Amino acid sequence: MAKLELYYDNPAFTVVTGVCPHDCPDTCSWQVAVEKASGQAVALAGHPLHPITRGSLCGKVDRYLEGRTYHAGRLLTPLRRCGPKGSGRFEPVSWSSALATIARRLQETIDGDGPEAVLPFSYSGTLGFLQGEGMASRFFHRLGASQLARTICSEAGFEGYLYTIGAAEGMLPEEFAHARLILIWGSNTLTSNLHLWPFVQQARRQGARLLTIDPANTRTAQASDEWIALHPGTDGALALAMMHVLVDENRCDADYIARYTLGFDRLVERVRDWTPERAASITGIPAQRIVDLARDYALAQPAAIRINYGLQRHYGGGMAVRTIACLPALVGAWRQRGGGIQLSSSGLFRHLDHRGLHRPDLLSGRTPRTFNMNRLGDALSLDPAQRARARYRPRPVDPLPAVEQAGPPVKALIVYNCNPAAVVPDQNAVLAGLRRPDLFTVVLEQFQTDTADYADFVLPATTQLEHWDIHRSYGHGYLALNRPAIAPVGAALPNSEIFRRLAAALHYTDPCFTETDEEILRAWVAAQQHPRFANLGWEQLSATGFYRVEVPSPYLPFAEGNFPTPSGKCEFFSARMADDGYDPLPAYTPPRWQQNTVQTDNPPLVCISPPAHSFLNSSFANVPRLLRREKQPTLQIHPDDAAQRGIGDGDPVLVSNPQGRVCLIAEVTERLIAGTVLAPGLWWPKLSPDQRNINQVTPADETDMGAGACFYDLSVWVTRLEEPEGGA
Repeated sequence: MAKLELYYDNPAFTVVTGVCPHDCPDTCSWQVAVEKASGQAVALAGHPLHPITRGSLCGKVDRYLEGRTYHAGRLLTPLRRCGPKGSGRFEPVSWSSALATIARRLQETIDGDGPEAVLPFSYSGTLGFLQGEGMASRFFHRLGASQLARTICSEAGFEGYLYTIGAAEGMLPEEFAHARLILIWGSNTLTSNLHLWPFVQQARRQGARLLTIDPANTRTAQASDEWIALHPGTDGALALAMMHVLVDENRCDADYIARYTLGFDRLVERVRDWTPERAASITGIPAQRIVDLARDYALAQPAAIRINYGLQRHYGGGMAVRTIACLPALVGAWRQRGGGIQLSSSGLFRHLDHRGLHRPDLLSGRTPRTFNMNRLGDALSLDPAQRARARYRPRPVDPLPAVEQAGPPVKALIVYNCNPAAVVPDQNAVLAGLRRPDLFTVVLEQFQTDTADYADFVLPATTQLEHWDIHRSYGHGYLALNRPAIAPVGAALPNSEIFRRLAAALHYTDPCFTETDEEILRAWVAAQQHPRFANLGWEQLSATGFYRVEVPSPYLPFAEGNFPTPSGKCEFFSARMADDGYDPLPAYTPPRWQQNTVQTDNPPLVCISPPAHSFLNSSFANVPRLLRREKQPTLQIHPDDAAQRGIGDGDPVLVSNPQGRVCLIAEVTERLIAGTVLAPGLWWPKLSPDQRNINQVTPADETDMGAGACFYDLSVWVTRLEEPEGGA
C-alpha cells in the first residue's frame, strides 16, 4: 500500500505535491498529507507517478517531517547575540527590531566602506530557483555587494567536461537500463544518487556487468560485480591508459571518430606513451586489469559511464573529467541507446531564462569583485594580500589581483543556505574571520548551526513544506513545482520574504521587491521561450507538479554528433583550452599528494572525505536518528597502514597536517586501498567529540580548472592517541 493511500480520498486531509530541495541529483517529487483541522503535515512520501522518484525517497528525506520541519531544534524566532561570538548565546527579538538593526548596520557599512564591504555567502541548502538565489540575487544586485563564485562542489568537473562535450549533457538515468556494461566511476550511487540504481539493476537483470572504480569499497562497490580500486586523483591516468589500449589494439569506432570528433591524430600521439604499465605504477591497478577493462569497454556495447563529483575534488580534477569524457566518442558509445556518459543533466536546462528572476540590471553597470567561496577565510581577512588571494580566478590565464586591487575588508557577511563554519576548507581561517569583532554577521537558518553560533543575528527560515519554489534536476530531465503545504512554523519566513523585508528596511522601492512568490514564479514560467520548454505552462505545472524537458525519448544526444562545442564535435583537441592556458589534449595532472616526493620515516597518507551515508554535506547531521546511525566521527584506515602506526580498531587517532588537526576514531578495514584514509563527512564541529571536523586539515588549495575545492587531496599524518583530545 502506498504510504499516502489512506489520505487521498479522506476529506479530513489534503495532499500537496512538492519536491525535495536538497543537493542531490535525484530531485525527488514528493507528496505531503496535511490535516485540514490542525494544518499539520502528518505524512510525506515520494510521488508515485514521477518517472524517476517512483514513490520512494531516500532514508534521509523519508522522515523529513521529524528531521527538518518539526525537529525539536528548529529555529522559530529571530535571535540577537548576547554572548561572545561562537558561544551560541542569543536572545529572542521581534522581526521589526531585527530588520531595523540589520538595515542600519548594512547602511553604515555601505556608507563607510562601500557596498563591496558586504558579502553574501550561500550554497545548496536549497536548490530552488526562488529560495536559493532568486530574491537574494535581486537584493544583492540592488545593494551592489561583492559577489560569490560558488565553486565548492563541482566546478572543476564541469569545466573539464565542457571542454570535451560542450555542455553538461549526456545520458539520462532511464537509458542506463539499456547498457551492457556500466562503469560507476568515482560515485557512490547507493548513497548519493539512489534513484539511478533501479535502472542499473534493470540492466543487470538483462545481463549487464557493473564495475565500480573508486579508492573505497563503498556500498555501491560492494553491490557491484567488481570493485576496481585506484589511488585517489589518478583517474586521468587510468583513462589515458585505456585510450592507449583502444588505439593500440584498433578497438576504436573509426567512422564515429571521423565524422564527429576533432583531434584524433593528436590524441593518438598523446596516448602512445600511456602504457598500462605506466598507469599501473600511478593508479595501483594491475596493468593486465587495465588492458582487460579497456577491452571490455570496447566490446560490451552499449557501455555507460556514470562519473560524479568525487573524482574531481583534487588538484587535477578538471583534466581528469575532461579526459574520461573522451572515452565514449572513441568507441562510438553515443550511437546506441544505453551508451555514453553522465556527469550532470543540468545542461538540459541551460537555456532557462533567469534574467527576470535574478535581475542583473539592478547592478546598474557596477561590476563588484568576486570572491571564491573556497577561500572564505582569506576573504574575511583584514590583510589585503589575503583578500586579493581570495579573488576568483578559474583559469591559468586569469591574473592574480594585485594587493592594491583587494578592495575593502568585508565588514558585513550574510549567510543563507549554507553552514560555512563546517563545510568550507581551511576551517581555522574561516573561524578566525567569523570571530572578528568588527564583522557584522547575519545568518538565515532553520537550525542553530556552527555558523549561526558566530552570528550577530539569526533569522529563522522556512523548510520546503512552507514556501513556494521551482527546481530543476542535475540527475534527470524534470522540472518540479513546490507548493507550500503548511503555514510557516513559528515566526519563520521564506528566504524570499526575508530579503524582501530587508529591501524594504533599506528603503529600496523597486517594484520587484513587492512581487509575491507565486507572482515571481508565474512570470518566470511565462518567460521561458526556448523550444525545450515549449509546453511548459503554469497550469500544466500546477496540475502535475513536474515537467519533462522537451527532448526525445529515448534521448541519444550525440548519436550523430551535434556536440555543443565550438566545432560541433567531441573535442579531443580543444583550442579553447589552449586559449585558457591549458594543455589542449587529454593529459594527466597529478593530485597534490602525489606531487609530494619528500621521503620520510613517517610518510603521510592521502585523506578523502566523502559524505557519510546518513548525511548530505552538513544537512541532516543534527538529526538524532541519523546521528545514532553514524555513531561517531571515524577514520577508515587500511590494516597495513594501521599496523605500521600501532593503531587498532576503535582507537582514537590524531589526523594532522600543517593546516590543522582533528581527533577521530579508527575503523580498521580493507574497504579502501592501502595508503588512503577516509573520513566520512560532514559532521558539525560542535556535535563532534573534539569540536572539530575534517575540514581542519583541508587547505584552500584550488583545482586545476574552475578554482574548485580539493577535499579529496589531503596529505595527513595519522597517529594513535592514548585519550581523545578536547576541543580547540
